[in-house]
Amino acid sequence: MADLIRIAVPQAPEPPSLPHNVEAEAALLGALMLDNRIVEDVQLRLRPDHFFEPLHGRIYEALLRLVDRNMVATPVTLRPMFEGDAGMRELGGPAYLAQLTGSGAALIGARDFANQIYDLALLRALVGVGRTMVEQALDTSEDVDPKAQIEEAEVQLYRVAEQGGEEGGVKSFAQATKQVIEMASAALNSGGHIAGLTTGLERLNAKIGGLHPSDLIIIAGRPGMGKTSLATNIAFNVARRYTRDLAAGIEKSVGAPVAFFSLEMSADQLATRVLSEQAEISAEQIRMGRISNAEFNSFARAAQDLENLPLFIDDTPGLTIAALRTRARRLKRQRGIGVIIVDYLQLLQGSGKSSDANRVQEISEISRGLKTLAKELNVPVIALSQLSRQVEQRENKKPVLSDLRESGSIEQDADMVWFVYREEYYLNLISPKAASIEAGDSAVEVTAFEEWQQKMARAHNRADLIIAKQRHGSTGTIPLKFESKFTKFSDLADEYYTGGGYDDE
Repeated sequence: MADLIRIAVPQAPEPPSLPHNVEAEAALLGALMLDNRIVEDVQLRLRPDHFFEPLHGRIYEALLRLVDRNMVATPVTLRPMFEGDAGMRELGGPAYLAQLTGSGAALIGARDFANQIYDLALLRALVGVGRTMVEQALDTSEDVDPKAQIEEAEVQLYRVAEQGGEEGGVKSFAQATKQVIEMASAALNSGGHIAGLTTGLERLNAKIGGLHPSDLIIIAGRPGMGKTSLATNIAFNVARRYTRDLAAGIEKSVGAPVAFFSLEMSADQLATRVLSEQAEISAEQIRMGRISNAEFNSFARAAQDLENLPLFIDDTPGLTIAALRTRARRLKRQRGIGVIIVDYLQLLQGSGKSSDANRVQEISEISRGLKTLAKELNVPVIALSQLSRQVEQRENKKPVLSDLRESGSIEQDADMVWFVYREEYYLNLISPKAASIEAGDSAVEVTAFEEWQQKMARAHNRADLIIAKQRHGSTGTIPLKFESKFTKFSDLADEYYTGGGYDDE
């Protein structure tokens, strides 16, 4: 009889077990029941869902409830809560609680057990994110959006990473005081008397103390006022200061890498603005090629000097607030960004479908999302905003807080609101006709033209930065120099301020 030929059928490998240590969980629970004071040390970080064994998670949750009621948590007081627990019955009933306290040696390593349970829970969460990514990536149905999957995966990974951060958000007064002293020391030693990051504008730094972590700053203005130019100037100044401080070996820089989310202009257009400002060559001349060889060489040198500038531009159009937050988190992790700029707020999209009926709610969601992002990443967020057309219908064109377009929540969520106002822009619109005056019109018209000329002389290359809201200090108006040819903001000469040009409320 022929030997039977046995064919070995390959067996699928068993999936590896998730990271866990049930023995450490049991030892920690025993220690907590022996000494309830340890609960105070571990409960800020450790949650019931961090336990691998579901029964252990339920015991821990019940233990926390008793301690919260100022009751002693022991096997005896916990027993009634587990009389009908199916998982407890499988292990011999409520007597299992007493078994957990069998080794008093667990008291010595209780905090180490808690740390290990927490770390293993993070690893399991990471495995879960990875498996979800694989399952979704294998789904090839028609309604799959790979980019959305990537964004969702980044959100989940960031949540896991955030769980591994500091314990809780409560600080003692001593800790808070220490932070204030460090902030004041940084301001004293900065040379510019700023506690935050520099804007590159000394008068503005003096007024606001620099750009502060977790602040949402709104820069608003009508079209043509120069709000994008101001944001670009600040972005460049912050990034350049960081580069210089890094080269000088300064440990605590008042600069930082910058993330610029441009929903209106392309990356090359923004880069052109920065280079135009530094080379002092008109951006229009650069685009048209109307520059001399000497100007081109100056432009090329500026480009070479700034090629390593830590300014990262994302010009993806139509971003949702969720996608922006995901990209900002990634830049924070990978590039260490310290400032986020969004140009501009109204071009962002909310989580739902936009319509005129719920546009106000959508803008509210976006402004809250930007403030949350500032707090979450602990960086200043500067968002540009449009103003209502009502400004144009008033005789006095200077904007006020009520002019913020589409939502009062922008004012509510913002820590600071700045308005950019240029009188020169409006004076150009009402320019009297010089030709008719030269033809011999009335003396009244001549006087009006002369007055207009005087106003234009005062307003030429001037801009007002109106600090309409500031949680940390006073409001007021800061006059600045603005060279529209190079889209460049800078401080005015000291004589202007000593002459009464600085309005501080």
